[in-house]
Amino acid sequence: MASCIWGSRFSADHSTVTFSVFAPRATRIEVWIYTGATNAEAISTREFTIGRDGAWRAEVAMADLRAAGLEGQIYYGYRAWGPNWTFDPAWRPGSAAGFASDVDGQGNRFNPNKLLIDPYSLEVSHDPLTIGHPDHTAYLSGPYSRLVDTAPFAPRSMVLDVPVPAFGPKPSGAFRDEIIYEVHVRGLTRNDPSVPVDLQGTYAGAALKAGYLRDLGVTAVEFQPIHETQNSLNDVPSLAALHNYWGYDSFSYFAPDRRYAHDQRPGGPTREWIAMVKAFHDAGLKVYVDVVYNHFDESDVDVATGAIGEIFSLRGLDNASYYEIASPSEPNRYENDNGVGPNVNAATLPVRDLVLDSLRYWTDTMGADGYRFDLAAILGNADAQGGYRFDPDDPASILNRAVAELPARPAGGGAGVDLIAEPYTASAGGQEQGQFPVGWSEWNDRYRDVFRASQNKLGILPVTPGEMATRFAGSVDLFGTRGRKPWNSVNYITSHDGFTLRDLYSYAQPMNNQPFPFGPSSGGRSASDEMCWDHGGDPAQQIQAVRTGLALLLLSAGTPMISGGSEFFRTQYGNNNPFNLDTVANWFDWDSAAQQAALTRYTRDLIRFRRAHPCLRPADFFAGADHNGNGLKDLTWYVDSGAEATQDYFANPGNHFLAYRLDGTEAGDPSVSVYVAYNGWSQPIVVNLPSPLAENHWFLVADTGSIAEAWGNIHPSGQESRLADSQYTLQGRSVFLLIER
Repeated sequence: MASCIWGSRFSADHSTVTFSVFAPRATRIEVWIYTGATNAEAISTREFTIGRDGAWRAEVAMADLRAAGLEGQIYYGYRAWGPNWTFDPAWRPGSAAGFASDVDGQGNRFNPNKLLIDPYSLEVSHDPLTIGHPDHTAYLSGPYSRLVDTAPFAPRSMVLDVPVPAFGPKPSGAFRDEIIYEVHVRGLTRNDPSVPVDLQGTYAGAALKAGYLRDLGVTAVEFQPIHETQNSLNDVPSLAALHNYWGYDSFSYFAPDRRYAHDQRPGGPTREWIAMVKAFHDAGLKVYVDVVYNHFDESDVDVATGAIGEIFSLRGLDNASYYEIASPSEPNRYENDNGVGPNVNAATLPVRDLVLDSLRYWTDTMGADGYRFDLAAILGNADAQGGYRFDPDDPASILNRAVAELPARPAGGGAGVDLIAEPYTASAGGQEQGQFPVGWSEWNDRYRDVFRASQNKLGILPVTPGEMATRFAGSVDLFGTRGRKPWNSVNYITSHDGFTLRDLYSYAQPMNNQPFPFGPSSGGRSASDEMCWDHGGDPAQQIQAVRTGLALLLLSAGTPMISGGSEFFRTQYGNNNPFNLDTVANWFDWDSAAQQAALTRYTRDLIRFRRAHPCLRPADFFAGADHNGNGLKDLTWYVDSGAEATQDYFANPGNHFLAYRLDGTEAGDPSVSVYVAYNGWSQPIVVNLPSPLAENHWFLVADTGSIAEAWGNIHPSGQESRLADSQYTLQGRSVFLLIER
């Protein structure tokens, strides 16, 4: 981070502060310096000087600030002028002096009445909307608000020393060995009685769960967005329409969210985040951050004129550089492929630099080990104005610069970061599954949908054994064509975006219109899109479906991602889009978790099995060729008769059984082979097992069926049960797992 030229920085001896910002279309920029976060007059203002390529800088002596009354923390904001609002010496805050238009023919939206957050600020004082000032209209341009001076209540940037990167040694394992646990940092402990009350819902509280997650067996924790987002009104019931729990609307790409910190002092959120990362690193766990670089929380403009829009950071510094303008003929409109607001302009150098600088800071200083990129296809958009054209091969794009500059972690492990894309846009034309560059992994929604349909839509949606086999084996159709590997497929059945694993099998339709605190929540996928089913209301079948879903996920090639709480039957009470609920509907219910010890134990032992058997984590796609003349193949598919599956069998959606045998000898596995059988049919099937090699036997590891609950559904390592018969009766909608030794 020390090499970054933007933002605010103390000199080495703390005698001066230098402010730097990129704004090539601006004609004047001033920094206004304050002693507090709100309701304080500026103690100093300083005009910037402009250098080459739109670089504006100002240097302020600390002695001058102390003489003006500074005693502690420096707070500041920028005011900017440009072609649509030229500088007039008569201007004062709240004045119209120099005003020409809210937006001009080049898309400029300068307004000096709006105090601006530094895009490179390491922390921000507070959210744009607060309990004391919940009205967003003050930030708007347009005839009713353009003259409102936002300085008394707007967020202020903070001058901080670059923090010490005390996050401990980073885990460096290969991505193919990861088991990812997706969770919200607040929801993890907000309702956890084992965490001190004052730490619940904080970074410090999350740090106390590192041991639990290590013991569960996951290797990487993926936190939903923790960049600053508008969430300070979440506890005000009368402002429910403004509640934002998930946090997919960042207004700073450097600052950790202050709401999640126990230590609210300047620098406190940063220090607390780094300490949390160290706790996870000390437990051997990677920390991934869900990042939202595809848009910025300044919202869209009005439909009627396109002239009215919020201004508190990027839009007021250089709208046309940071956002993608619709077209030369519509400079007052934007391209929007994210469904929330204007695209950031991923085809321009300032946006590319901003994103890469943010990633380097979070990697080198804040300790993150990897990133999941929300709607990452937008970051590969090569159209700088009014269109969407995905280009995965541009070496200067955000996608390829991330691989080269962070850099991406090598396939075999080592230094670097793990890069995970949500590989589409919110618009219909932006599905880029399988198209990302080498160095990127992707959320695989094709995997999700095949197994949801198989488990929940028997007789409604056709699923062939061939479709399941492709997903079981790492999705070569998606990831083989551009030179990537099975582990680049991040497999999941549920994520934050939709039902929990329990609710997927316990509700026939979303229940989003419940009264607070379980709703109401707008949007969300329909029941047909979610492919949910309540399994006839049978609790035994519902929890069996969870066990089966976990088995499918953890016994497939690819990198599994578990939605947090799946291991203890977590529910969101049927709400499949609770983005707005900072309530018990989203917070983990640890009292309930204690009642699901059997499911947690099953999940833990299944994870341990995956980690103990490298044949389940192939480095490359299965060869399917004979090895050493022993009759085994890397991967062999079977039908319930014990015969190998044929192409006709694979193609028939009326076939609902599929089994596969993995050769452990090639992978250095502790067993000769692993055998997995899945019965997607509603009734039991008698499965004829393939013959083990001479002198070997089959041992039962796990059975997800309700009939196996008597013995816990899974045998711990070393306690597997030897089968005396060459047949096994597998219940409907269940999986069994064998090892050969």
